[in-house]
Amino acid sequence: MDISGFMAKLLHRDDIIWLPLKSVLVRTKGTKITAGQMKVLHKDGAPVKIFAGGKTVAFVDYDDIPEKDINTKPSIIVKSRGNIEFEYYDQPFSHKNEMWSYHSNEKSINIKYLYHYLKMNQSYFQGIGSKMQMPQIATPDTDNFQVPIPCPENPEKSLQIQAEIVRILDAFTSLTAELTAELSARKQQYSHYQFELLQFTEATQHLKIGECCDIKKGLTPIKKATPGKYPLVATTQERQSSSEYQFDCAAVCVPLISSRGHGVASIDRIYFQEGKFALGNILCAIIPNDSQVLSAKFLRYYLFDKKDVLLVPLMRGGANVSLTVDSLKKVKIPIPPIADQERIVRILDKFDELVKGLPREIELRQKQYEYYRDLLLSFPKPDEQAA
Repeated sequence: MDISGFMAKLLHRDDIIWLPLKSVLVRTKGTKITAGQMKVLHKDGAPVKIFAGGKTVAFVDYDDIPEKDINTKPSIIVKSRGNIEFEYYDQPFSHKNEMWSYHSNEKSINIKYLYHYLKMNQSYFQGIGSKMQMPQIATPDTDNFQVPIPCPENPEKSLQIQAEIVRILDAFTSLTAELTAELSARKQQYSHYQFELLQFTEATQHLKIGECCDIKKGLTPIKKATPGKYPLVATTQERQSSSEYQFDCAAVCVPLISSRGHGVASIDRIYFQEGKFALGNILCAIIPNDSQVLSAKFLRYYLFDKKDVLLVPLMRGGANVSLTVDSLKKVKIPIPPIADQERIVRILDKFDELVKGLPREIELRQKQYEYYRDLLLSFPKPDEQAA
């Protein structure tokens, strides 16, 4: 896409007019419906989508809500409470009546062009909402917000410019959506193969972890970690640096305290680490006694897949739910032939690499979209009108 040529014609234009959103678009109300009613009325595959803020939605039939409350025009939906954001939707819809939406009756206005502009300024509205005890904005906040209309004296040219901006930005959002769908599919595929590969019959040898592994607790307080060249395995995915190491091996690192706390037993992550590393003091390292009998990476995959069955039930405590080393030693694990373990690890490593790579690609595409969106929509604006 020849963005540079288009931008050269667009960026330094003087023929831009700034107008309040209410003079460009038509604001519509929602429908009176409760969360309970949405749950009762919801039907998979129904034609009308009802938005309730955040990710909460329901699909209903046309006769489930008043006809006057159903919007059939492409619109910008304003999620005005809690997580304040804008969403574009071009199918029949409605929303709870504390929200509102905008559509255009003017042929010279591309509604999606203004959606991208509002999306770029979403943090501005979130800043307004943050001043309230419950984050929220009011209709005047969006009604009076100034939006740029290029070439107002030439509607045809104006629409061409708006359409070209939309085309460029939609290309990025479409790619992001494709990658997100791909990630979802790969995660499902990964879960399926992980489940199938980690099923073992009674014929497979099973041993208690304490019979085939050494378990050692971490010692380094995370907050006092000294900067250095060795990784410090903490209770998040971030690897902080340590000047010293406690282990020089391949190990499975398991949190001994629930990451959620408040009496809720949960293990969000189980780590595989090898080489020289330090370990946070609320984790333990499970080290196979013989790497030719038990692969540490195989053990990590197995424990993570079965954590809700094998580990979470062992956690005890009040505010800080914890897992003891003694209880961990009694957990039985399968010991298939090492060749089978290595085959399973190779397959799951490939899925793991793919699943981890896609979020990075999605993040890159999102940043790319935001860069070009800001570039394309940063029109010259009089100082007194700056938001």
